[in-house]
Amino acid sequence: MDGVGSFGAGRTGSTLDPIAFAKQPQTILRVLSWIFSLVVFASIVNEGYVNMGSERLHCVFNKNADACNYGVFVGLVGLLACSFFFLLDYKFSSISSVKDRKKAVMLEVGFSGFWAFLYFVSFCFLANQWSRTTPDELPLNQGADAARAAIAFSFFSILTWAGLTVRAVQKYLLGTDMTLFTSEHMDGSAPAQPYPSNSPGGTTTGTGTAGSAGVEGAADTYQNPPFTENNAAPTYQVPIY
Repeated sequence: MDGVGSFGAGRTGSTLDPIAFAKQPQTILRVLSWIFSLVVFASIVNEGYVNMGSERLHCVFNKNADACNYGVFVGLVGLLACSFFFLLDYKFSSISSVKDRKKAVMLEVGFSGFWAFLYFVSFCFLANQWSRTTPDELPLNQGADAARAAIAFSFFSILTWAGLTVRAVQKYLLGTDMTLFTSEHMDGSAPAQPYPSNSPGGTTTGTGTAGSAGVEGAADTYQNPPFTENNAAPTYQVPIY
């Protein structure tokens, strides 16, 4: 029963169509999440720090280093997680154990939901710090485009990770689909045979000609037991003297 139509995937060993896999909504959301995480991470790393006339670099988000560090962390881990789950989606149909499939889906549900929440925090945190940034702290609009890109794609990441969470929950609720297993065995099974009768004639019906044949067979089968009245022992007579 393991691996047969469980958690939204077909039976183990089935051929995976790359084109059909690429068109799945889950795959599209996964790719978008990967791109959005890359934009958030690269924007802050490349242009999220500005030089204010000294060797020390300051974060463009109100000079709050925690904001930049948080954005880098969420983007980098989200980027790596998307790569991991993308590979897991591709290899999911080759997992033979239903228990292992269930663990993989539960891991996806928990991580996707948690990361959607972290991106929500990232959007609120970065937007709040950017609104407090004054032109004096950011001369010549250095890093402004990177800051806006990080905020915007943090918001987009909330939507994609939430969509991935919904898809993972649907897979978990689907569970094990036993229809494939049942239909597979019913299609190849022999037609049902009636149970043999307990009658001595070995027939399955008790009416009509078959019933008469059964009665006759029963009569032929059962014969008179030995030492009956036909085969009784001879009687002895007392002699008269």
